[in-house]
Amino acid sequence: MRRLSPICRVRLSACLPLAAFILIAQMTCAQETPAAAAPALAPAPETAARPIAIVSLDRKNPDQAAKVTGALEVSQGSAVIVGSGSITSGAETTKVELPYRGVLRVCASTTVKLASDSSAPSTEVPGLMMAMDHGAIEASFATGRNSDILLTPDFRILIGGPGAVDMKVRLGDHGDTCVDNAGVNAPYVLVSSVFDGGAYRVQPGQRVMFQHGSLKEVVDQEKEPCGCPPSEPKGNDFPLAVSEGLAPLPAATPGVARNGDAQPAPVPPLVYNAADHAPTPVPDAQPAAAPSAPAPKKKPGFFAGVGKFFRRLFGAE
Repeated sequence: MRRLSPICRVRLSACLPLAAFILIAQMTCAQETPAAAAPALAPAPETAARPIAIVSLDRKNPDQAAKVTGALEVSQGSAVIVGSGSITSGAETTKVELPYRGVLRVCASTTVKLASDSSAPSTEVPGLMMAMDHGAIEASFATGRNSDILLTPDFRILIGGPGAVDMKVRLGDHGDTCVDNAGVNAPYVLVSSVFDGGAYRVQPGQRVMFQHGSLKEVVDQEKEPCGCPPSEPKGNDFPLAVSEGLAPLPAATPGVARNGDAQPAPVPPLVYNAADHAPTPVPDAQPAAAPSAPAPKKKPGFFAGVGKFFRRLFGAE
């Protein structure tokens, strides 16, 4: 059994050169108790420079794509890391393919440095050295004889095989480190302190929070998730309404009544008829009196005619 030499007590940071990672990766990791019923790794081809990671680059949005540096090649829109390299995610999680092994997800605004164990035989998949000083990662890959190591500013996390890794690690403020060792065939995960010594084994199916970067402040049943934070909504159909507190109401399902609500009565259709809305004449308060007909003229009688005759005779008219 070969073991990794002790790490000097110098706090790791994002500025740790990749040469140091390669030097540490060249030392094979310790092998511990193997996990049961673990899937086998695919044999690696015997090539002088086999890739350890492949990152797809976003051609449509190059400014938002992940930034990949180190010993790499660019082919068909992907960055192929051969020996060692660094991956920095933008505003979204970056999916990193690990050939013959699985997938590593680098969460938003996270930088991860990768290096492989060059001392592994050419017929075996080498162990993977990962280093990060902030952010979070999600690992879903198989492990073999050569164990993997994740370095943080406070801890050295050994992932022993064989097993099926479904592990999430998040670094928070003040050194808080969350480790989730999920999965049915979870591997052997041992967390050791870089400064204080000592170690803590994260059991299969256990989620642990190491507060303030210390093995002495451990929450062995952490409730908060350790992986990538949920993505933020990309759009808003009603930006002004939401900003004013007038978010649109959810659409009601037709024909379904909520519990406790009475069945609504059917609503008659809306019909408009102009005749129904014509103005109605208003009667006067006092009706005007009808004009009286002129009195009929009386025909002159006999005596009236005699009187008129004498008036003419004596010159009265």
